[in-house]
This record gives sequence, C-alpha cells and structure tokens, in this order.
Amino acid sequence: MNINPIAQQLNSTIKKGNSYLMEMLSKTGRRLFFPKGILSQSAEARQKAYDKFNATIGIATDNLHTMHLPSIMNSVQGLRVSDALTYAPSFGIPGLRQAWKDAMLKKNPTLKNKTISLPIVTNGITHGISAFADMFIDPDDVLIFPDKMWGNNNLIMCIRKDAEISQYPLFSEMNRFNIPAFEKAVRQNAENNYKIIVFLNFPNNPTGYTPTEEEGNQIADVLTNVAKEGTNVIAVTDDAYFGLRYESSAMKESLFSLLCDRHPRMLAVKLDGATKEMFVWGLRVGFITYGTLVDGNYHDFYDALERKTAADIRGSISNASHLSQSIVLKSMLSPDELETERAAKVQLLKNRAVKIKEILKNPKYDDAWEMYPFNSGYFMCLKLKSVDAEELRVHILDKYKVGTISINQTDLRIAFSCVDEENLAELFDAVYQGVKDLESKK
Repeated sequence: MNINPIAQQLNSTIKKGNSYLMEMLSKTGRRLFFPKGILSQSAEARQKAYDKFNATIGIATDNLHTMHLPSIMNSVQGLRVSDALTYAPSFGIPGLRQAWKDAMLKKNPTLKNKTISLPIVTNGITHGISAFADMFIDPDDVLIFPDKMWGNNNLIMCIRKDAEISQYPLFSEMNRFNIPAFEKAVRQNAENNYKIIVFLNFPNNPTGYTPTEEEGNQIADVLTNVAKEGTNVIAVTDDAYFGLRYESSAMKESLFSLLCDRHPRMLAVKLDGATKEMFVWGLRVGFITYGTLVDGNYHDFYDALERKTAADIRGSISNASHLSQSIVLKSMLSPDELETERAAKVQLLKNRAVKIKEILKNPKYDDAWEMYPFNSGYFMCLKLKSVDAEELRVHILDKYKVGTISINQTDLRIAFSCVDEENLAELFDAVYQGVKDLESKK
C-alpha cells in the first residue's frame, strides 16, 4: 500500500500516542493526510506577500476586499463579507471549534480534566457519520446497532462502505434499555473480530429514548470490559438530539463523557452539531470529536487525527459553509441569550411529550398499540398489535391526512417535534380510527 510521507508521519504520531488506533483506522484512514500543496502555499503567502501581490487565493477580490454582489449581501445581516462568502478551513472556523468544545465541556462536566480533541466541523451530522466511515470502516467491518435505528446509517455504512450491521433489541420486556442483549451482541461480535464499532444514538431515532444514568454506566462497563479482554472498540455517540431531555430519568450527559478515557483499546467518537441543538437544520453545522487514552503528548496525537479528518473533508466537500459556521459562532458568542431562547423551545417540546403520555393513558388505545418508552428527542414510537405499520401509514395518510413513518411491520414513528400540542389528541384518534378501519377489513 503506497502511503504518502505526510500520512506516514501522521501515522507515526498516532502510533506513538496509542498504537491500537492504527489497528482501528481503515485503509483509507491510514492513507489520509492533509496536503501541503496550494493551501500551505496560500497560507505562506498570507504571511509574507504584500496583499496587493497575493495571487494565490481561489476567490475574487475588489480593491483588496472580498468581491461580492450587493443583492446577495443584502440578505445577510450583521456579518462581514469575508465571514459570509469566503471559504472556511477544512477543519472549520477556529473560533467555532473552540466555542463548541467549551460548550461541550460545560454541558458535560464529567469531561473536566479529560483530554479530547478539538472538534472538526462537518456539513451536518450525516456528513460527520460519512467522514467517520471513511476514517474507520473497511468492507466487512462489524457495526453494532439496536433494532431501532436511523435508516440512513444503512445507506452510509453498508451500501457505501460495505460493512456489516449486527443488531440487538433496544428494549427489554421491562421496557428498559436491554443491557443483556446489548452485551450479548457486543461479546459475540468481539469473539470473531479484532475491532468492533458500536453506535450509541441517544436520544434515539426513532424511539426518543435516552438511557438512565445506571444504564449508561452499564453500557460503558460492557464496552470497557470487552476492550480489556483484547478487542479494539470504537464507541460512536451519535448525539444529534443532545439536550432535548424531558424526564429526570434520562442521562444528562453524553455517553462520550463516560467512554473517552476508559481504556487505550477504546476510541470514543462524538458526533453532534448545531442542527437540532440550536434548531438550525438547514445550516448543516456538525462536529466530530475524539477521545481516548494517550501515552505522552496528546496535543500531537489529536492534531494528527484532526488532520486526517480534515483531509477527508478536503477530499470530499472541501469545507463546510463559512456563512453557516459564522451564524452559529455569532450566536454562541452571546451564550446567555442563546440558552434562554433555546430553553423556551425545549420546554415547548417537553410540553408535547407530556401531553402525549397523558393522551395515551386512555385505556381505549390499549388494544391497538403499546407505547415504546420515550423521554427525550423528537420522536415516539407505537408498537402496533393487530395491523401492519406500512398498511396503516398509507391508510391514515389517504383517509385522514395524517403523516407518520413506518419503521417495520409493527412500529410506527410519530414526530411530535412538528405537531402542535393542541393537535396531538386529534392525531392519535385518527391513528386509532385507522387501526379500527383495517381491523374491520380482516
């Protein structure tokens, strides 16, 4: 395998800090490097050349200012042209990366005194998953997911990367996180593979479930024990809906906080973003952050991982939107205002979750479905008892104009994030009537 000398140097730095990481990287991940070429020459020119003679940058200028169309900038209030229209670094805006890390430490106090990387900016969390896959997934690698998972994971990691997904039932018969099934899946796959990749998506899409503190510690213990026994473990926390917590039983912090310093054979990867946390879906601002035990200079170790990640971004989308990053950063620089505004929206979603549980206490629904436990996020799921979920979805859409998502034969997902509280009772009545309609046809 031909590896560029820069990639070889990055690999050497990573191996020196944690040799197990070299076993975890994919073939692509081992070969990735951030090129010195045009980018480094442009950076050198910015330091040494006169501005009027700097002919290296791939943008247009006018009188040494960023060239722009006034009709475009009229739609952008409060940002300089250079913060809105120019390219951002492939790593992301430095100020935003640091601001997101600072906020992460505040929201996850268990991270205090633990060494983690500086977040790399991605074009949303979906792109973050794809970049992670490039870095760490080879064909036939094993990915462990619950049986309730976001469908796009299959497209990204099985179809595009040719990996294998192994699933376990998310809930036990007691309607709690199924620790025995989780441990069984982890151990069975660890027996046959030198590396396993475990995805932990909480609040879960599609069910809206976040583990309790006790369950979170049990998950961390299972993965730590498997790492101690000799299997490399990559624990990926997909924290897309982080902070949308409606019950005290749900974990307050990301599982990343519990996993990032457990064992040198375990790499924790945090995928999160402004997308849902700040209600800015279309801005597509996500992050990748790494955490593990490092021997020696952790700054150099994480810098090497960050450079490889930025290289993957450079080689695919080049960089995430500068405008989007600047908007998010500007908001984060007024943290009190941001938190006040955000808390109001979280409360709105919490009110809907509380209302749903109140509605579904009605015993008339008992013969139609069971409600999967949910305590966070955007969604809740019904487990249908007598009709097919896809048949019901189509029926209630056509007859009652109610839109839902069928997950499999029994599970129907309802996104209460986009249904006002006053409409919830009518929605569930329509779903119930749809069940009765289909039962009558049998």
